[in-house]
Amino acid sequence: MIGIDVGGANLKVADGRGITSYYCPLYEGAPLARLLEQHRARKTDPAAVVMSGELADCFSEKAEGIRFIFEAVRSVFPRAVFYGTDAAFHTGPVPQLAAANWLAAVDFLKDRYPDAVLVDWGSTTTDIIPLNRFSDLSGMTDLSRLKKGYLLYTGLLRTTLPAVLRSVTIDGESVPVSAEYFAIAADAHLVLGHIGAEVYTCDTPDKKGTSREACLRRLSRVVCSDLAEVGEENACGIAAQFWETQRALIRASVARAVESSKASSIITAGIGSSLLAKELDGTDLSRHLGPAAAALPAFAVREVALREADQRELSRQRRGAR
Repeated sequence: MIGIDVGGANLKVADGRGITSYYCPLYEGAPLARLLEQHRARKTDPAAVVMSGELADCFSEKAEGIRFIFEAVRSVFPRAVFYGTDAAFHTGPVPQLAAANWLAAVDFLKDRYPDAVLVDWGSTTTDIIPLNRFSDLSGMTDLSRLKKGYLLYTGLLRTTLPAVLRSVTIDGESVPVSAEYFAIAADAHLVLGHIGAEVYTCDTPDKKGTSREACLRRLSRVVCSDLAEVGEENACGIAAQFWETQRALIRASVARAVESSKASSIITAGIGSSLLAKELDGTDLSRHLGPAAAALPAFAVREVALREADQRELSRQRRGAR
């Protein structure tokens, strides 16, 4: 059984050997089926799939994105089943497949951590999900999760700085930031030492390198400057102010989720799991799941599919024993 999570920018695959992640921007025509073919041994291989890539702006509507992903996966894995926001597996491109990846993670974890809030911090978004509310979560769309505070569109890598910051302090003065695609979260987190260049897997805004100096140059442009003009200290200050604001946004939403659900603990996952665990005094799932924690929905949908297959087999055996 193979678990697959198809996002708009990233593809993650979980199998019995481990986790594989690809930068796979659907909006740039990334070869989804060709990447998946590397993981197929036989045409009959089963696969369990979740998606969020249907929202990519290369599709005119979610239904088109669902059909595209469904057909691409099925062309490689004809027996693939797709997990939906109704907490069920489907064999057709139904609307419930849109953005169900987070619910598969909850389905997998809810019995292991029944009184926790899951915070899954990825390259683009932050999922904040009380695990003791599974029946209430079923059927939620990304729109309803945004309203509830269970989804924040801020990530470790791809978030643009002006999506979080409106101004920064430079030489003791408040300066508005430019609403341009000059720098992203990955630039700030690399400069601050939160990630290394090997984690900076998405495109850079200027299509140039991921060295510390390259990141500082991009951060300088946020205030319509360059590194020679603004100076390294101020460029680092922009990164620090971005992280301070981003961290406060995440903390506030997590606190609301903990309070409303009466949860007693916090668990973290995603590529930013270890950093958030320290900030939130939470349990880093990478300590228990290893690399699977950074690709939780792909790992989780595989585990849920295997669990359901075991349950069906047990039920069949019981019927046969009667």
